[in-house]
Amino acid sequence: MYRYIALLDGRCQGSGDGERLRALGLQHRLTLGRIDLYTAEDTPVRSLASGGVLIGHIFPREGKTPDESLDLSNLPARHKLAEFLMEEFWGEYLLLHPPGDGSDAATVMRDPSGGVNCIYSLRERFITSDISIATQLGLYSREIDWDFIRNNLVYPHHKAGRTGLVDLRELLPGCQLNLCGNRHSTELAWSPWTFVSRQCRHRDRHQAEIDVRRAVSFAVKRWADTDQSLLLELSGGLDSSIVASCLQDTTARVACCNLVTPVPGADERRYASLMADVLDVELHVERLGFTRTPLDFRPPPDTVAPSTWFLQHAANELSEAMGTRLGVNSFFSGGGGDTVFCYTRTAAPAVDALRERGTIAGIRAVRNLAELHQCTFWKAGKLALRKLLAPPKPPRKPDVSFLSATLAHEMLEPHPWFATPRDALPGDRERIFDLAGTQVFRDGLARGARRHLRMPLLSQPVLEACLRVPSWMWIAEGRNRAVARDAFGDTLPPDILHRRSKGTFMNYSGAVYRQNKNLLREYLLTGQLEGKGLLDADALRKFFDRDLAARDDRFMRIFDLCAAESWIRHQH
Repeated sequence: MYRYIALLDGRCQGSGDGERLRALGLQHRLTLGRIDLYTAEDTPVRSLASGGVLIGHIFPREGKTPDESLDLSNLPARHKLAEFLMEEFWGEYLLLHPPGDGSDAATVMRDPSGGVNCIYSLRERFITSDISIATQLGLYSREIDWDFIRNNLVYPHHKAGRTGLVDLRELLPGCQLNLCGNRHSTELAWSPWTFVSRQCRHRDRHQAEIDVRRAVSFAVKRWADTDQSLLLELSGGLDSSIVASCLQDTTARVACCNLVTPVPGADERRYASLMADVLDVELHVERLGFTRTPLDFRPPPDTVAPSTWFLQHAANELSEAMGTRLGVNSFFSGGGGDTVFCYTRTAAPAVDALRERGTIAGIRAVRNLAELHQCTFWKAGKLALRKLLAPPKPPRKPDVSFLSATLAHEMLEPHPWFATPRDALPGDRERIFDLAGTQVFRDGLARGARRHLRMPLLSQPVLEACLRVPSWMWIAEGRNRAVARDAFGDTLPPDILHRRSKGTFMNYSGAVYRQNKNLLREYLLTGQLEGKGLLDADALRKFFDRDLAARDDRFMRIFDLCAAESWIRHQH
């Protein structure tokens, strides 16, 4: 994990602060004007000729030059530096630049993958990867932002820069923060909309497959060679299997793991074993039982908003223990694959094809849509027509279930990627809105606290290659994620390549709910959220009093509320 803190305006006052920093495993690396940078010893730091610094790992696009021998001395001047890095390099990094070179502002840019965390306080004058560093230094005292909590309850799993702590914000991936005295602004340094534009969009499906395979293979292998040993979380699905297939030629030591439960639906060992056999490694299987799911647990100290629910916490602990036992340097995940590979559930691809390529392409896409969703051509056509004529839907739907009526009018905090071009296609809107949602994935995965958590499918080259593929190509021949399937068709076992179903933890989660219903009830109805008048206590009591119906998945909403309650209780 990358660990750092940048103290602004000479915030570090004396030897006492330095001693406390060293006690936290942080050492002074650089002074940039009035900015003092402290990092962990294993956090890469690169000085730039322009006076700035790169924190994290950075690689050239071609992937031919080893990271250790990268020559960054000839980078352009500061005013062109961010754009140049985005175009010529990629990785997990933060660019920090003090005022100078004709600019009065200090700037911070975070790469599009979000691999290096970036939390900042303008009042207390620091930027850090981990708020617990600032709290242990006495620079910040945790204070809950209840306005954020109200909004987060209505729009869970949404990130737009605000955090659950007062006077603390997060710099979003692909964004740049400009600091000039007490004034500040943020702007986009990278936008997904660039790559779905007509001039960037692929027209040839075969070329799209080549580009996707090249980008994914390159990113996976580069991270594996960097970390040298890794634990791949093999779910048994297509996305993690594609990541596994790209590890066949790596020099890194690879281990694979899979989680199973006592309840049917989540046992994916058969498929995970197929990919472990391809890699010629053992599949380590861990059982997620019913005794490892504490309701009230201490969230990771670096979290600045509710993110981890108790089943995630239990899975994190199992994975962390396995990583320690196997002695690996990083965790690898196929997280984000559904979004990146355009696993669509709407008729938008047919509308995109009609608007972009005309009637014949639109009819072909409707046929593919009908095959994909196992419905008639006419039903698929009707859904596509409805999508064509309907006004665009908002990026996120509010969820006021089990909440007080006082929260009914909460407004969504806009994410910068929600500003859509006037001619945006509906399929592009949906997948870019979903892509913004992937930025919360790392927050709930506490196993990245001691080791790097790599999500290669969210690496910048992969994002760009996949965004260039039009939505209708992803449903070719009635298959979801069709371009990814064809791109890696010669590396995947047939049972995985042609599989249409997905494993699910829903049955297990429902069983956990039934076993803990009384505890969940007491936890919420005697907690902080209820004490603040944010819950509809009567609606909760009625829900808990009834037996859970077969297809009723509202218990997942209960888990979301419990995650918020747990985070709040541990902020003091």
